[in-house]
Amino acid sequence: MPFNTAQATDLGKAPTASDVILKFIRDSIADGSLDEGEPIRQDDVARLFNVSKIPVREALKRLEAEGLVEFHRNKGAIVTSVSEPEIAQIFEVRAILESNAIKLSVPHMTVETFEKALAYCDAFAKETDVARWSELNWRFHSCLYEDAQRPFLVNTIRSVNDRLERYLRVQLTLSQGQQTADREHRQILDACRDRDEEKAADLLYAHIMNACKSLLKHLPAKKVADR
Repeated sequence: MPFNTAQATDLGKAPTASDVILKFIRDSIADGSLDEGEPIRQDDVARLFNVSKIPVREALKRLEAEGLVEFHRNKGAIVTSVSEPEIAQIFEVRAILESNAIKLSVPHMTVETFEKALAYCDAFAKETDVARWSELNWRFHSCLYEDAQRPFLVNTIRSVNDRLERYLRVQLTLSQGQQTADREHRQILDACRDRDEEKAADLLYAHIMNACKSLLKHLPAKKVADR
């Protein structure tokens, strides 16, 4: 019997229960609903989504690999605490990876890339929702790396950004970081349009490390666990 393939849906691309739960927990960590050191009770999450503990455990293991969750004996899964020196090191890794990615990407960028990046810039500048700031910030940055054709590198950068998202929200909120980030984003984009990969890489490196300095200056003490 012939099928109407136009109406078929690729279920292989549909999110699994584990995917949905992972996003829920990651977002809860990013927006501060789950604070550092707070336990994540698998039974409660399973009841919330009306599933067994298996997809919850899978999601928590993936979050452990991302550095957002850690398992303690007799405590189960808890939200990872990050010290100031660790935050600085993660930002440094991010700056190294992203400046390298944009250097590889600039020679291959297209007009479409520039238009997409500008659209994200404009949306970021107009946005008033802090949660959307971090999303649009990632979309702007990542679209400047896609032309490098280094998917593993971009995925690694994404995992580093996921570890920092909760702190980036603090930085953008407390230090007028949105305006500074918007200005610096446009400078980076201008360098890309000029096909100056060295300048773009230098501006991007400085952009990330300046955000780190601003964050550590404004970060409430209770948000950082010194070890």
